[in-house]
Amino acid sequence: MSTTADGGAETRTVTVTEDAASQALSLLEGEGMDTDVAGLRLFVQQGGCAGLSYGMRFDDAPEDDDIVVDAHGLRVFVDPASEQYIAGSELDYESGLQAAGFNVENPNVEAECGCGESFRT
Repeated sequence: MSTTADGGAETRTVTVTEDAASQALSLLEGEGMDTDVAGLRLFVQQGGCAGLSYGMRFDDAPEDDDIVVDAHGLRVFVDPASEQYIAGSELDYESGLQAAGFNVENPNVEAECGCGESFRT
């Protein structure tokens, strides 16, 4: 299954801010990956004190059953099992004096752990 949102338009699965897309594309290119095919995989895994946590990694290409979101030139791959937990989420990149990194704003979260590393839906 493939879902495409050109330019970050609203989709059911996930939206991506321009800052997040720009940062991820820069990192992909730094790894020598072809940004026309490769992308950022966003997934949910068991773990953390609240039960679930986010994971991200670069993949050379999507899997056959992945949902693919195209936003600001970045391809984001989401597997069907993770999609049920992150539908409607926004991926952003934040930088500040104390920390910098990707952040998932998830409207499905009912509770988060104190450190913000895991969640429960």
